[in-house]
Amino acid sequence: METLKIPLNRVCDVINDISVWEWSGSALDEGNEACEWFTKYLEKPSRLVRFNTASEMRAVDPNYAQGYSTVFSDGFPFLLASQGSLNALNELLEEPLPINRFRANILVDGCDPFSEDLWKEIKINKLTFYGVKLCSRCKVPTIDQNTGTAGNEPTQTLMRFRSDHALHLKKKQGKVFFGQNLVCKDSLSATGRVKAVAVGDPVFVQQKFSSSADAPV
Repeated sequence: METLKIPLNRVCDVINDISVWEWSGSALDEGNEACEWFTKYLEKPSRLVRFNTASEMRAVDPNYAQGYSTVFSDGFPFLLASQGSLNALNELLEEPLPINRFRANILVDGCDPFSEDLWKEIKINKLTFYGVKLCSRCKVPTIDQNTGTAGNEPTQTLMRFRSDHALHLKKKQGKVFFGQNLVCKDSLSATGRVKAVAVGDPVFVQQKFSSSADAPV
């Protein structure tokens, strides 16, 4: 495929009836060139849309974080995982997996495997993040991102030591967990929009849950 370039400063048409899980609303249509590119690649009619922050808001589950919102991500704006957790999992797998299977947008290193389960509050570059929910995993991590082929791993192995039963979680739903969903305290203020995090920023753990069993799921 040829490179597709999307200008982010142009005026876009508004398209309605866009949905993600329980949310539905309008979005910004990125135009016919993007439409043709994705339709050709995916071999089915497709349009690329951007979240319409000017008129829409998609709240996260208020049972875990009241007043926070996200856009087109799964359920929360941030998903944190650690390299140590991935390394520990890969030691148990016949074929090691890359971190892209888990779609984390914050990856940390230098901590013990799965220690992120307990992180209730952390700071990165003066931004405060709250750990609000252990991330239960769907079938997507079993799909090879390069080929689209699905398998049984890593879910099959995670069931042995990362299920709700293995972690002694209060809710027993037959799920497996990898990573921690976060919200950013500073996103609620106007000043939070001018800050950023970058590769190499140190992570400071401010508060911890007493055990994985006490972490929200």
